[in-house]
Amino acid sequence: MNGNDPRGKDGTGEGSSPDDDLSARLKRLEMQIDRKRPPAASDPSSRPDRGQPSSLGIAMRLSTEFVAGVLAGGLLGWGCDHLLGTKPWGLIVLLVMGFAAGIYNVMRVSGFFPAADTKKGPPGS
Repeated sequence: MNGNDPRGKDGTGEGSSPDDDLSARLKRLEMQIDRKRPPAASDPSSRPDRGQPSSLGIAMRLSTEFVAGVLAGGLLGWGCDHLLGTKPWGLIVLLVMGFAAGIYNVMRVSGFFPAADTKKGPPGS
């Protein structure tokens, strides 16, 4: 032991130990941080945008709408060709129509077209 040790010669210590001093400083620092920290939200699941779908959900829906249109057109075209014997024209025509339907569905779901007002009665009434 050197002469700079705050404890006495017998090692029992006449004052507070360095650990006690460090603990007190740490508690003071935690209190200061808690006072300056803004209050946290009570529950992360109670976000205000909870009713809105996520970006990933929107992307999955748009891609599904497009793929479903193309697949439906392709399957209908293949079925028509198989039943009517018009290979490959039924597949080509209905595949292009399915592609157009897929594009239309994506545009409709994404809000490109204004929403249709379903509360109106038939025209002319």
